[in-house]
Amino acid sequence: MQPNHPDHHGHHGHHGHHGHHVHDHASAHAVTQPVTVELGSKPSPGAAAEYTCPMHPEVRSDRPGSCPICGMSLEPVRPTAEPADDSELRSMTVRFWISAALAVPLLILTMGSMVGLDIGLTGRTRAYVELALAAPVCTWAAWPFYVRFFQSLKNRSPNMWTLIGLGVLVAFGFSIVATLAPTIFPAAFRGHGGEVGLYFEAAAVIVALVLLGQVLELRARGRTGAALQQLLGLAAKQARRIEPDGREVDVELSHVHLGDRLRVRPGDKVPVDGVIEEGSSNVDESMLTGEPMPVSKNVGDRVVGATINGTGSFVMRAEAVGSETLLARIVELVAQAQRSRAPIQKLADHVAGWFVPIVIAIALVSFAVWAVFGPDPRLAHGLINAIAVVIIACPCALGLATPISIMVAVGRGAQIGVLFRDAQAVERLEKVDTLFVDKTGTLTEGRPAVTDVFAVDGDELAVLRAAAAVERGSEHPLAQAIVNGAEARKITIPASTQFESVTGKGVIGTVDGKVVLLGNRALIADAGIDLSTLSDRADALRADGKTAMFVAIDGRAAGIVAVSDPIKASTHDALRALREAGLRVVMVTGDNRRTAEAVARKLGIDQVIADVMPADKVRVVEDAQREGHVVAMAGDGINDAPALAKADVGIAMGTGTDIAIESAGVTLVKGDLRSIARAVTLSRATMRNIKQNLFFAFVYNAAGIPLAAGVLYPFTGWLLSPMIAALAMSLSSVSVIGNALRLRRASI
Repeated sequence: MQPNHPDHHGHHGHHGHHGHHVHDHASAHAVTQPVTVELGSKPSPGAAAEYTCPMHPEVRSDRPGSCPICGMSLEPVRPTAEPADDSELRSMTVRFWISAALAVPLLILTMGSMVGLDIGLTGRTRAYVELALAAPVCTWAAWPFYVRFFQSLKNRSPNMWTLIGLGVLVAFGFSIVATLAPTIFPAAFRGHGGEVGLYFEAAAVIVALVLLGQVLELRARGRTGAALQQLLGLAAKQARRIEPDGREVDVELSHVHLGDRLRVRPGDKVPVDGVIEEGSSNVDESMLTGEPMPVSKNVGDRVVGATINGTGSFVMRAEAVGSETLLARIVELVAQAQRSRAPIQKLADHVAGWFVPIVIAIALVSFAVWAVFGPDPRLAHGLINAIAVVIIACPCALGLATPISIMVAVGRGAQIGVLFRDAQAVERLEKVDTLFVDKTGTLTEGRPAVTDVFAVDGDELAVLRAAAAVERGSEHPLAQAIVNGAEARKITIPASTQFESVTGKGVIGTVDGKVVLLGNRALIADAGIDLSTLSDRADALRADGKTAMFVAIDGRAAGIVAVSDPIKASTHDALRALREAGLRVVMVTGDNRRTAEAVARKLGIDQVIADVMPADKVRVVEDAQREGHVVAMAGDGINDAPALAKADVGIAMGTGTDIAIESAGVTLVKGDLRSIARAVTLSRATMRNIKQNLFFAFVYNAAGIPLAAGVLYPFTGWLLSPMIAALAMSLSSVSVIGNALRLRRASI
């Protein structure tokens, strides 16, 4: 629970307790510390565990306990595949059942006569029996509440436990004094028979109901982390390693090292990330991408740990192990995102920071008004209504409203291949109205191939040979396509020297003693070379959606190499889903305008911004933001990094193990535009859920406090029993968590 946030009072400081330390306010909203995840390995016996508060991620402790700010139980920072520690749940459950077993006869004893169950005990005897029944409940069973109550006073951090502890202690303490020394009370505390009222049953039932709320809440909180636990459980437990002498042995995952050769048999989980060296198969990658269709894998293809091999068998070489695997990095990202704070939470924090002092003031005013103007016994009525105000006002529902929804949403996103970097990205994505998409690798496959070669002198192989020679040193997808095209045509590619890459234009190199230029019109024109013989042919190729690159050898135009990147099969459906979601889609590409417009025509994209250098994409994003648009930018997460950072939401189109987790607010494990539509849908569902929670929490407290104070009594004669207030308080938190858990089943 997150009932308040005392930063706003300056009480935060460094008031530690049992190893807790709380950083200053500036760090409270900073990015949380990195979470190290070792899949398949156990922490060393001497390794120090670290715990944090789900609602206050700035809190860190080296041992389990409760948060010094809100009193909520701390959780491990480092997620593991081991079953969660449920000792607190078990403790609260035992305390609840024993409290309920004692509170029920106590209620019958005190209120049974109203329904014809008169036990027959009266006077001092009845008072001592009530004390005997209530004492275990209000001491042993309520002990965790008192610990947190006194922590809140010690840390000058008033929270829900301040209110619960205060209410129970006042009711129980008053009743003990009234039992042992009734003569000290004035007439204003005495009823018509001259007896002082006892509130043992109220105190005991409040404790039992708060314990019930804690049990329900702890169970529900356990389900909020189910997605992360499920991800962790996906990792293989063992790998089959091929030793240098050819023997095959099964080893624990923690004993797999970089470069190890591993055999993956039919039906096995892929143990770590790597590359296939022998064999082929179909691999089920749905655990990462949410896509049910298996993916064909052959020699040279990458495979990802925890995916499931199909019917084939293959040998792979390990390239990422332990915390470097894609699954481990995803778990790390999800764990950090679940503990981050959404901007919308600042409102709840601000209200909660002032909440407890105001509630106590209202309780005191309520007591005073009843003491002066209430019916007899005035002080007794004042006391009971003040306790009801304190109990019903516990702002735990307000504190839980945002974080619990974020935890569930981030986990749900990970299950469908959508990784949110933090809660801020979840909130911002809801407001996006314009999506800029790169062409290559986003709308298209990102695996271009040579489709046409034209030579001025008719020797097409010589043109392709020269182009492949200068591109051999480049890692650009188009360069690789040209090299692959030459190799497919059985061309022997010579070495090039004096290689130079001209950003946004092309490459230059020396091949067989001749200077070769390969690139766009600007590169060739800068060298003063006439392209008039090639212009018309290049325009025709571009009109067909192909990328035409000029080749010049020794100062003369030699020919054209055309490359085409096929449109992804999923792109048409994805664009339709994005338009239905109300997003304006704009293609931004460094490619030639005619080529870009040809692709846009095929896809029905109305707006195209072409011939854009990588550095200029930032300007394109800024221009749209100045026009009042909320912009998302989808790119490969590397070349587009400046634009991704500038956009309101940067979306990295991850591909397998090359996923660019660090470069954007949202990362799509599968580089598929359909995932953007799903991410937008999830973001909107989450923000709707948070607003519902906040509305309920505000309305609950706004209505509950005046009712508990007795404002309706002059008109209706209604008073709110502290026991009913405790039930309402507990159910309010549970209802907020229950609403958040609906996100696990939302249609995304």
